Amino acid sequence: MVMTSILILAGLGLAVAVVLGIASKVFYVEEDPKVEAVLEALPGANCGGCGYAGCEGYAIAVVNIPTIAANLCVAGGKDVAAAVGQLTGKAVTESDPLISFRRCDKISGKVQKRYSYQGMPSCAAAATLAQGSDVCAFSCLGFGDCVVTCPFDALYIQDNIVRVRENLCTGCGKCTQACPRNVLELIPRRARVAIRCSTQDKLRAVMDVCEAGCIQCSKCIKTCPANAISFVNNRISIDQKMCLAYGPDCDMACVSACPRKILRNLREKDCLLNKMSELKDAKPETKEEVKTENKVTENKTEVKTEKSVEKVEKKEEVTA
Repeated sequence: MVMTSILILAGLGLAVAVVLGIASKVFYVEEDPKVEAVLEALPGANCGGCGYAGCEGYAIAVVNIPTIAANLCVAGGKDVAAAVGQLTGKAVTESDPLISFRRCDKISGKVQKRYSYQGMPSCAAAATLAQGSDVCAFSCLGFGDCVVTCPFDALYIQDNIVRVRENLCTGCGKCTQACPRNVLELIPRRARVAIRCSTQDKLRAVMDVCEAGCIQCSKCIKTCPANAISFVNNRISIDQKMCLAYGPDCDMACVSACPRKILRNLREKDCLLNKMSELKDAKPETKEEVKTENKVTENKTEVKTEKSVEKVEKKEEVTA
């Protein structure tokens, strides 16, 4: 009886093995060696800056779809683009390296707190509660959703506002997607002028909450000879392609025309955007420092919350 059971199980195992072997041959998908080669050339960051979910998705697309460019990997830069172009036989056109830029200067604007936020340390959560903790409904809340999202540790929080490490930013754009207030935007590294304000309010509504906010006076629009400045979704914006195409002959007329000084000359010392080649020797802050900084903020929030709970409990005891 035992022997019969063993033989039956052995027969079933053999039958399943045969079926699986046949299935592996029938449904075998031959892998393209080009895809594997491109995947090895990519940095493996899976940041999504190329428009695909990960490096493998882009590798498959760039090999099999003729219209997909070889220079879409922002994390790899021109060296990776050249390697991908060589492997796929595609011409590599030079593209403008991008960098994340913060459209908020609430420190200079002396933006005050609307209330003391004591919830979960998240910009997305804080933004949903009574228009956020700052009196400006368009300011950087400083809880670091973008910091957590960035795969390259290129962002950190200091003085309750996000800051960009230019030597680490690849321009992948993940931080712009994480920001609930669209405070971060991608601009070319060679951009000459950028806007330090993201408000959609006008005149007195801005002046009452921020000393450095755009009041939508339109002086920059009228002054720009390149017609590169306009309002997009009620927010002042610069078409960087038009601005760069016109060149420096305008002498940055928009910067001089702005009475609130929100248009910044990026070549000035305080706003300098360096080229990647100038940043190779820069010493980046470590990931542990970022985690420690965020942990301190989280601990402060927890302490505030505990104190609030204690106050409520004491009031309930007195009432009882």
